[in-house]
Amino acid sequence: MSITLAGVIGAGTMGNGIAQVFAHHGYRVIMADTSDAALAKGLEAIKQSLARQVKKGTLTDSDAEATLARITPTTRLSDLAPCGIVVEAATENAAIKEQLFREVSAQVAPTAILASNTSSISLTRIASWCTAPERVIGMHFMNPVPVMQLVEIIRALQTSDATWQTVHDLSLALGKTPVTAKDAPGFVSNRILMPMINEAVFTLHEGLATAEDIDTVMKLGMNHPIGPLALADLIGLDTCLSIMDILHDEFRDSKYRACPLLVQMVSAGRLGRKTGRGFYRY
Repeated sequence: MSITLAGVIGAGTMGNGIAQVFAHHGYRVIMADTSDAALAKGLEAIKQSLARQVKKGTLTDSDAEATLARITPTTRLSDLAPCGIVVEAATENAAIKEQLFREVSAQVAPTAILASNTSSISLTRIASWCTAPERVIGMHFMNPVPVMQLVEIIRALQTSDATWQTVHDLSLALGKTPVTAKDAPGFVSNRILMPMINEAVFTLHEGLATAEDIDTVMKLGMNHPIGPLALADLIGLDTCLSIMDILHDEFRDSKYRACPLLVQMVSAGRLGRKTGRGFYRY
């Protein structure tokens, strides 16, 4: 299946990053969100990302301009109708995703692939909301999308071999390294990552060390490029909590219980970089 036009639902951190990667590799992109303000913010983030690449010498001014020119913003999901693939990157909320997938699956061609960037919600469940569920698949990019090489491909129970093959090949065409996982809570990435972050929060909560020292142990002792608490701030503490809650609900195992401090931080609106304060101040 040849894809030339891609749709991205969501102009936030993940959505605008996904749109940038598609556009950079020559695909035309329709980026949809609920408001003009959200779209303007997403486009500005892409401009800044491209400008950083130009400054580093990894991209020319003309390439940056061409990349941006391939992205068309819209507040209408109906504008995604001609897309060969639509990648959903909305907030990690099952009710919101259900509404989006039911609407989009009825508007795009029955052969169009419907991918979700979900970090923890069951793809089999998402596929059940759609017409032609065999074309539904998980395409989990890592943050920041233009930099991180991994794409975690998650097969729903309904996903066809043809859909998987197309998305696998597309990931390679986007300069990414695809890894396939079965549909299970947290898949591979967050099944391992989020409990580690949660344990780091417990370590802070119990007063074993400061946030800085916890992160230093993991960076210098385990050679991680970023500490777990700083990474949680980058991801968003609300997203971390949502994933932990899903793991806990699905596995019904107390080892996935979210740390009370993580719950308190989210309740206080200290969500990390996007709010200016999480485990660190920004």
